[in-house]
Amino acid sequence: MDWSYADVAKMIDHSLLNPTLSIRQLEEGCALAREYDVASVCIVPHYLARCAEILAGSTVQPSTTIGFPHGGHATAVKLAEVERALRDGGTELDMVVNICRVLSGDWDYVASEIRELTEATHAGGARIKVIFENCYLDREQKIRLCDICGEIGVDWVKTSTGYGTGGATDEDLRLMRERSPAHVQVKAAGGVRDLDRLLEVRALGATRCGASQTKAILDEAKRRLGLA
Repeated sequence: MDWSYADVAKMIDHSLLNPTLSIRQLEEGCALAREYDVASVCIVPHYLARCAEILAGSTVQPSTTIGFPHGGHATAVKLAEVERALRDGGTELDMVVNICRVLSGDWDYVASEIRELTEATHAGGARIKVIFENCYLDREQKIRLCDICGEIGVDWVKTSTGYGTGGATDEDLRLMRERSPAHVQVKAAGGVRDLDRLLEVRALGATRCGASQTKAILDEAKRRLGLA
């Protein structure tokens, strides 16, 4: 095999974003992510501070969302979310572009917002992932977003929120990898539910994926590697 347990575990942002999750489930999810040594826990914003406490001393990053899931928040509100997330210990932030402005071709607005949020995130010592929500966009809009994000210097471009009408497709992952500069990584979100799919998106150039089926994915990885 051309991958190790760490290779696949450190691709996973364990998703705890379902609004119906209870406090007990959020606590258990953070503990599971720490036990399996994934890349990060992407948790609902109101529980980020507690997530950071649980993950303290581990290599798992506490992360959360900005402008999620629809992207329609005013830029000032998204900036306030960034500031609060940084105070609460967030080290990676997943922000949704303003989909309306993208579809309307208001590229000055889109670029200005991404730049402001990226600068605020980087100033706080954190990294940023920009969610396109590709299911609503055409090819040229996706390319334009890749160009903007590459120029600004975001850390990841991300396919989806997981709450739109579609998730990470092979076509979109190829396009985003091809059209983004080397310093911008690609995150797949939506539809990565088993190890085989994770390995497929890895082969397409994704370095991260959002997943809620983390335990099943990594238990299967251990089984294949003879670690179970």
